[in-house]
Amino acid sequence: MEVLEREEWRARAASHAARLDAYLVPHLARREAGVKHPVHDFLFTYYSYRPAQLRLWHPGYGVALAGAPEYQGIKGYADGAVTAHHLESQLRLVRGLRNLMVATASRPAHLGCFGLHEWAMVYQQSPEQLRHNGWPLRLGSTGTDTVVERHRVVCSHFDAFRFFTEPARPLNLLSPGRDDREAFEQPGCLHVGMDLYKHAFRLSPLISSDLVVDCFELAWEIRTMDMRAAPYDLSGTTLDPSGEAWSPIEIETPGGKAEYVALQREYSERAAALRDALITACERLL
Repeated sequence: MEVLEREEWRARAASHAARLDAYLVPHLARREAGVKHPVHDFLFTYYSYRPAQLRLWHPGYGVALAGAPEYQGIKGYADGAVTAHHLESQLRLVRGLRNLMVATASRPAHLGCFGLHEWAMVYQQSPEQLRHNGWPLRLGSTGTDTVVERHRVVCSHFDAFRFFTEPARPLNLLSPGRDDREAFEQPGCLHVGMDLYKHAFRLSPLISSDLVVDCFELAWEIRTMDMRAAPYDLSGTTLDPSGEAWSPIEIETPGGKAEYVALQREYSERAAALRDALITACERLL
C-alpha cells in the first residue's frame, strides 16, 4: 500500500479540481440560470456522474491518503483508502468493462459514418419534435431528410441507434442491441470514444481520477465534433472553455466529409491509448 502524505495528496487534489473548474464552473452557472447548452450539457445530463463526484480526486486502489478525514464516509473508503471489500464488490463490473473494451479494441476502426446518427435522430420530424428544438436545422427539414436518404447509414452503437426516429431505423444497415455491445462496438465510433469517460467513472474510486479526467476531456472534444457535424444550426454557440467560435462540419459536402474523417481518425487514435490504459487498470484490479 502506497501512502501519500497529506500535503502531497492535497496538492494533487487541488490540481485536479482546478483542471476541471474550466468545465464545471460555466456549467453550474448555466444550470443556476436555467440556460441550456446543446453541446456542453451533454456530459452532465446524458451521463450520470455529477459535477461534485467528478471534482473529487481519488488516487485509486492501493494508495492510502494520510490524514484524510474528508474521505471518511465516502463509499468504498476506510481509513483514507479504497477497501478490498469494495474492490471485491465491483469485480463483476470490472470484468464486464474489461471484456467490452478488449472486444472493441480487437476490431479495425470504421471511419466515414459522417455522424449521420444525429441526422437520423431528426429524420422526418417537425420542428416541434426536435430534441434540441431551440435551434433550427441548418438545411431545414426537407434538406436534412435528403441527406439521410442519400447516404449509407451504418451506426454500430446502440445508445445512438435507439434514438433514431421510427422512419430512420430501417435505413440503418446494422441493428445493434442493448445486450450485444461486445459484438458491435468498434473503435472508430465517436460514441464509443465518449463512453470511455463512462467506463472510467464507473470504475472510480478504484482507478486514479487523473485517468477519469483524461477520458472526460476527450469526451468533451468528441461531443463538440459530434454536434459540429449534426444537422442543427448552432451559429453563435461557443465550443469550449476558451470561447472558440462555432463552425459546422458540413458532412453533406466533400470537404466536410474529409474534415469529419480526419477528426474521427485523430479521436479514435487518442481513444485507443486511453482504452489501453483502462484495460490495464481493469486487469490490475482483477
